[in-house]
Amino acid sequence: MTRLAAPRLSALVILAVLAGPLSACTPSPEASGTPSPVATSERPQSTPTPTPPPPPTTVSAPLRGTEMSVADARRPALSVKIDNHYDARPQYGIDRADIVVEELVEGGLTRYVATWHSDLPAEVGPVRSIRPMDPDIVSPLGGIIAYSGGRAQFVSMMQKSGLHNAVHGGADDRFMYRTGERRAPHNVILKAPQLVAAYDDLAAPKAQFRYTETGAAPLSGTKSAGIDLTFSRVSPRSWTWDQKSSTYVRSQHGRADTAAGGTRIAATNVLVLRVSIDGRYGDVPKTVLVGSGKGTLSTGGYAMPVVWSKESRTAPIVLKDAAGSEVPVGIGKTWVELVPTAGGVAIR
Repeated sequence: MTRLAAPRLSALVILAVLAGPLSACTPSPEASGTPSPVATSERPQSTPTPTPPPPPTTVSAPLRGTEMSVADARRPALSVKIDNHYDARPQYGIDRADIVVEELVEGGLTRYVATWHSDLPAEVGPVRSIRPMDPDIVSPLGGIIAYSGGRAQFVSMMQKSGLHNAVHGGADDRFMYRTGERRAPHNVILKAPQLVAAYDDLAAPKAQFRYTETGAAPLSGTKSAGIDLTFSRVSPRSWTWDQKSSTYVRSQHGRADTAAGGTRIAATNVLVLRVSIDGRYGDVPKTVLVGSGKGTLSTGGYAMPVVWSKESRTAPIVLKDAAGSEVPVGIGKTWVELVPTAGGVAIR
């Protein structure tokens, strides 16, 4: 019996030894808890970068208020002294100018300083000589002034204006020619795009007027059919409101005023400034433009009185009403009529 008991005891010991480690590996209820989070390889979601809007392709034209391409808006303004003699009419490209200023010259006649920027025709003219008030007119515009010459003292005044002077017979003569369709001296024609392209590094012009947000009539005024002007007894002209085109159409000496090609000359705004005349240059009258005075703005079929002022040669013309508030002009082309106080202005 002693021999049989020994093996059974050994088996029990072996089982006890084996059971010990197994029971130690079994987790007890007290030891159990929330499992630790398992790390993953997922990356946090990134916010997509929004696509920027495309750059604008058009901007507001500084001399007209209409839309023009960004590329064209960078070019300089081109101002040209334009003839208004009987033999110079009809003029080339004047119907497409942004701003035209009419001034009294010798003999009771008038000439124009026309400025193109938003709309550049292939040719403009006839080009004539400058006068002593022209530096005051073009200095705020900058860019280029083209003319056919003039008295030495007037040319010197213009050369001090800071604009590029393109003079017929000078370095820029390659951009001008004499047409056989007119008689001299009323036949000098300027190739406008070529001249502007040659000096495209010059600064673009700044706005000369404040434009209405809607392009409509002035804030206040009287309904009007048009306006009659007299620079001298030999220079009557008129503007008539045309409801169909929403513009004023121009006449000289009782006849429709047209550009070469037959287009009727028209404007959104007709700004009449009453000015005094300086007689220091003898037979050449000089319009006094630096200062202030009274005037009339016609736009949208209405006419309203304004007070104009120009602080210096390089300053633009500022328009205000009787209360002292700045007066905007309509969006579109503007003609500025510098009518002497000795002349006549009649609103119809």
